Amino acid sequence: MADAYTRFVRSAPGALIAKRTGLPRPAFLPRRGDRPDVLGPVVVLGASAGADDIAHRLLEAGLDVRRRFDELRSVGSVLVVLDEIAAPADLGLTLLPMTSAMRRLAPGARIVTISRPATGEDPARDAARGAVEGFLRSLAHEMRGGGTANGIQVTDGVPLDAPGVTGALRFLLSPRSAYVHGQFLTVSSADGTATEDRAAPLAGRTVLITGAARGIGAAIARTLAADGARLVLLDVPAAGTDLARLANELRAVPVQLDVTSSGAGKRLVAQLRERGLVLDGIVLNAGITRDKLFANMSADRWESVLAVNTTSQITMMQDLLAGEGVLGTQPRVVSLASTSGIAGNRGQTNYGASKAGIIAFVDALAARLESHGGTANAIAPGFIETEMTAKMPALTREVARRVSSLQQGGLPVDVAEAAAFLLSAEAGGIRGETLRVCGQNIVGK
Repeated sequence: MADAYTRFVRSAPGALIAKRTGLPRPAFLPRRGDRPDVLGPVVVLGASAGADDIAHRLLEAGLDVRRRFDELRSVGSVLVVLDEIAAPADLGLTLLPMTSAMRRLAPGARIVTISRPATGEDPARDAARGAVEGFLRSLAHEMRGGGTANGIQVTDGVPLDAPGVTGALRFLLSPRSAYVHGQFLTVSSADGTATEDRAAPLAGRTVLITGAARGIGAAIARTLAADGARLVLLDVPAAGTDLARLANELRAVPVQLDVTSSGAGKRLVAQLRERGLVLDGIVLNAGITRDKLFANMSADRWESVLAVNTTSQITMMQDLLAGEGVLGTQPRVVSLASTSGIAGNRGQTNYGASKAGIIAFVDALAARLESHGGTANAIAPGFIETEMTAKMPALTREVARRVSSLQQGGLPVDVAEAAAFLLSAEAGGIRGETLRVCGQNIVGK
């Protein structure tokens, strides 16, 4: 639901006032169910064999695919394939034809680049590859009408038809990525499998969600259930009523457990074994805030935030990995970080430390899970409209909404959609990544 200011400037009198005064005019962000999965026509730019192959596969999927902007009055999606650029001078040949089409982008349009990351082997090639990032992030600031621009980086040796590339492309072109903007996802291997059932991509998979009773956790639960997953919902005993209600709604298994209590992970393993449950996915969402300027920070505020947000995830994963038979053959782990862990935030030294720790933790965990055929990734939300952010001072809350390129807060479902993608079978080649769901907030990169 849009905030009061956004609702006002979308009204006829509000839009007129905002236009005359130069006030922010947040656009409507199409989400799941608001528009087709891929908005057409889709223009594929690039002269490489990879560009030809992607265009052919999109055509086979029944999309309206073009290789030029000629005679198009409206453009729904643009896919820029730059996998074979060798020097900075190569960029303009592919990118500059897009200038004439920027004013013809449809509301909610998508621009996605596909490129390779720098390797340190060829200075000219690395400069060109690095330039793609600067171009894309800058272009994202120029998008209008609720459109987004994001990039996929494919490690050398990984083919462009790898499941991770296909899955990332489908996600970033779709309305499910409404609040993902100005970001890059790296596909580092050809692992993963194609999703056959697009209506229920998580069918047959069992997923544990911690901190599931309300807010972002509950949104993740509803989204994963809609995608066909069987759920194990975990939260503290104090949230038992909300947890039971949600579990009944989604026909999920409720688990009341304080993740910071001694032996919590071992008790969870025991309960999973008793119920004959094997986890294919884990969403480590449980978290708290205890904000205070560092000059006034007390030991209990510091320690409680680190215990819930960071230490509990480490110990729980240690116990789950040690618990023979409770993890599937290709487990997917998604941990909730925060943009505060990337760029910091005043009054959140404890929270920022805890979330930065999570970003480093999933990188290390991904390396450990690789031998299990699994993955670990993080999601770093920006300002999301929740009960917690609703308690912020009004002016602080309003500023937080407007400092992203999309000029509005995200919704819990935006975080949930990112989690659903990273849990999918296709995302097997994405490891140790931190995906920001922040509308391209001006802080951090």
